[in-house]
Amino acid sequence: MLRILLVTDTDKPIGELREALARLGYDMLPATAAPHALPKVVERERPDVVIIDTESPSRDTLEQLSVMNEAAPRPVLMFSHDANQQLIRSAVDAGVTAYMTESSSPDKLAPILEVALARFAHEERLRQRLAKAETELEERKTIDRAKRLLMERSRLSENDAYATLRRRAMDAGVRLAEIARRVIEAAESSR
Repeated sequence: MLRILLVTDTDKPIGELREALARLGYDMLPATAAPHALPKVVERERPDVVIIDTESPSRDTLEQLSVMNEAAPRPVLMFSHDANQQLIRSAVDAGVTAYMTESSSPDKLAPILEVALARFAHEERLRQRLAKAETELEERKTIDRAKRLLMERSRLSENDAYATLRRRAMDAGVRLAEIARRVIEAAESSR
C-alpha cells in the first residue's frame, strides 16, 4: 500500500483529495505538509509518493522540492492551476514527476499515480546507470593515470604497466581502481 504525503501552499481545503485517495486504498499520512517543511517531513515520514496541491508553485516550494529530491527523491505529483510552460519546466527540474493543470476526478487519480510511479522508477534506473557510468569513467581515468606513471617511472610498456597494476590488485585482493589510486598517491607523496 502506497504511503502518500499531501503538501499544499494554499488556504483551500484539500480534504476532498485526501478522501478520494483514501477511498482508492492509499495510506494517507495524517499530516498535510507545508512546502517549507517538505524535506523534514519526508525524512521523518518516508512517504512513497508526494502530492502537491497548489494554485501556482512558488519559488520557495520549488526550492524545498529540490532540497527534498537531493536528500530523499520520491515520485512527486503536482496539481496546479498554472499552465505557464516555464513554470512547468521549473517544476520538473525541481523534481516533479507529473504536473497536472486541471483537477482530476477521483477515478483518474490511480492511473495518474501509476504513471508518476512508473516515470519515477524509469528515471531512477537512468540515474543509477549514469552514476555507474560516471564511476567507471573516473576509475578508467585513474587506471590510465597510474599506467602512465608506471610507464614513465619504471619504463614499462602500456601492456606491462596494466599487467603490473592487475597483478598488484589480485595480490592485495582489491579492485584495479583502488591499486591505481594507491600508485598515484605513492607517486604524489614521493615528490
